[in-house]
Amino acid sequence: MKLATVLTRAHFGLDAPAVRVEVYCGPGLPQFTIVGLAEAAVRESRDRVRAALAITGYEFPAGRVVVNLAPADLPKEGGRFDLAIALGILAASGQLPNEPLAATEFFGELSLAGDLRPVRGTLVAAARAGQDGHRLVVPAACLAEARAARAASVAAATSLLEVCAALAGGPALAFAAGERLPTVANLAPDLADVRGQAAARRALEIAAAGRHGLLLSGPPGAGKSMLALRLPGLLPPLDEDEALESAMVHAVARELPSPERWRTPPFRAPHHGASAAAVIGGGAQPQPGEVSLAHNGVLFLDELPEFRRDVLEALREPLESGEVRIARAGYRVRFPARFQLVAAMNPCPCGYAGDPAGRCRCGPGDVQRYMGRVSGPLLDRIDLHVSVRAVDYASLRSAPGEASAAVAGRVLAARERQRGRGALNAALAGKALERACRLDDDCDRLLARAASRLGLSARACHRTLRVARSIADLAAAPRVGVEHLTEALGYRPQVAAGPD
Repeated sequence: MKLATVLTRAHFGLDAPAVRVEVYCGPGLPQFTIVGLAEAAVRESRDRVRAALAITGYEFPAGRVVVNLAPADLPKEGGRFDLAIALGILAASGQLPNEPLAATEFFGELSLAGDLRPVRGTLVAAARAGQDGHRLVVPAACLAEARAARAASVAAATSLLEVCAALAGGPALAFAAGERLPTVANLAPDLADVRGQAAARRALEIAAAGRHGLLLSGPPGAGKSMLALRLPGLLPPLDEDEALESAMVHAVARELPSPERWRTPPFRAPHHGASAAAVIGGGAQPQPGEVSLAHNGVLFLDELPEFRRDVLEALREPLESGEVRIARAGYRVRFPARFQLVAAMNPCPCGYAGDPAGRCRCGPGDVQRYMGRVSGPLLDRIDLHVSVRAVDYASLRSAPGEASAAVAGRVLAARERQRGRGALNAALAGKALERACRLDDDCDRLLARAASRLGLSARACHRTLRVARSIADLAAAPRVGVEHLTEALGYRPQVAAGPD
């Protein structure tokens, strides 16, 4: 046979479009051509494949060899097509039977000796192959990653020779589907370590219950970072779909955690000097940023005003949409970014504004410029604003507070009530928000007065209602009451207000 087709996949963000590797071997002057919008690393596979075939004892065709990566208008990058190209050449030249190649996808880079090397995006490819009902052969180093996609049937191989032997009727490759991801104990620090800070602990519980954004403001050493680090310990484990999606993002970024940690909500804390591409995502070959690596988990921004203005402003869109879209000339990539934002900041440049000992030396202009580094539109998108006071020595010597496990139990119960309504409270919008947060006359009048006095935007009013609904869920209350709405209003920033 002079023509053979092998199935594989390209890689774009969290998508892995199917690619047909069509190989033609015919008469003519010796020539090896790869077509189909292949970038440099793909074109270089000619030399890797030629050497691998020679080392493993196979014959490279003497005439003309044309490899077409279809569809032709889809950009192809990386070494992931090496194995499929090599098998296509062997099948087209009659050295391998063509039939075993049907309904099986091959994914892997070849060394010059014919060994299979791991490639990026294996988990994404396995998930998409499983959806299409295809089996997948991957390098042995990628097996654990690929089998996280439970719907896929995956086999591992260490070399081109092993794959060829299986296709020629030798020892078969062991195809198997993935097993259920284990749920392990949450290893986040315990909330019992936090002494005092009753108001901040309460806000942390509300934030965990409804997946609300949280801003902690207070002097150095008050415990802002300590509180943020304990939020993951209050969150329930990810379900199978959430864990797979989060793992796919980390696999693309080559930061895949060990499988026993995949159901633990991620926690990301980028440095305030990080660039927009590092936080939001981007690059010549688009990569997920910290907001996507925090998908289904927590993004902690310490020293919020010290982040670059363009980075902070770029957070506004993913906070609303839950995703990041990166456009390039020939294609667009989408990364999920449904994260829970927790931020911490000082009240002034020196950090001691309002200190009773009078340690602050910042003038009004200094404080205004410092606070102005964080825009109003971004602050308006954060649901809970909490002032964290310094803890005195007597509080440090007090008995431990409530442990994370007890709080996590209430959070889980509150989230189960929300899932019964179809979405977590932070995601409620439109008719769903109206149904979940239906107010009686007293609550309606209270919110109207507060909106006037505090200068609340329409967005802030809706976010206040979502927080009130979370407070009611923690109390197992069927409706939002005055006490829930009053507490929720206390978490809005006390900003511009006109006269009554």
